[in-house]
Amino acid sequence: MTRPEPAEAASRRPTRQRSALLAVLSDTDGFRSAQELHALLRARGDGVGLATVYRTLQALTDQGQVDVVRNADGEATYRRCSTAHHHHLMCRSCGRTVELADSPVERWAARVADQHGFADVQHQLEVFGTCAACAAAREPQR
Repeated sequence: MTRPEPAEAASRRPTRQRSALLAVLSDTDGFRSAQELHALLRARGDGVGLATVYRTLQALTDQGQVDVVRNADGEATYRRCSTAHHHHLMCRSCGRTVELADSPVERWAARVADQHGFADVQHQLEVFGTCAACAAAREPQR
């Protein structure tokens, strides 16, 4: 068994900041930007710097504990990961997110990789649209 490198071990160490950020992520629905999470931490009285929030989010993302999705504006947003590898269907209006597991994308990606001789393929898919509730709210009243 190999031991983790010092930097990797440090990124897994349970710290007060990591615990506070995980608590905020657990209490928050939907995806939030690093700045929004930082503001939530400060509102709770947790003195965590924005740079620490970014570093911790990156470490948690690398460890598979946090999902990161770029919203329609290209900004990275985060949320506590609830399952293994999956994709997201996201509402552009309200941010409602549906996790899509075991989608046909998995089989397609494997097939395309095989056809072109690629190995160790990874992919990321986020689908943006308007949820039924937001679409209904936009319809003119009759």
